Amino acid sequence: MGTYLFQGCYTSAAIAAMAKTPEDRTAAVRELIESLGGKLDGFWFAMGEYDFVGLATVPDMNSAVAFSIAAGAGGSIQNFKTTPLLTGAEGMAAFKKAATAKYRPPTKSAK
Repeated sequence: MGTYLFQGCYTSAAIAAMAKTPEDRTAAVRELIESLGGKLDGFWFAMGEYDFVGLATVPDMNSAVAFSIAAGAGGSIQNFKTTPLLTGAEGMAAFKKAATAKYRPPTKSAK
């Protein structure tokens, strides 16, 4: 299971519809994520660059991508972004693995 941050904006048509008939989208988002075997950890309306943000735990990357596709296919959101999140231990493991990777930056001469 992995945790993902998702962010997005509603289209102007979606905002107009919700202004006319306000709707808390938490239940709809929860239903979508649960249908993919995941759990909605939190969902918030936001002020600023994005209209909403959320956290979800899903079984795998494929489920996260399916979530993004299904959410975007509805036509009411735009600028949708899904970001995989790493625990501290996972981040440290990635740094340790990177330390053993063989990479030569383009500005360094080959030895």
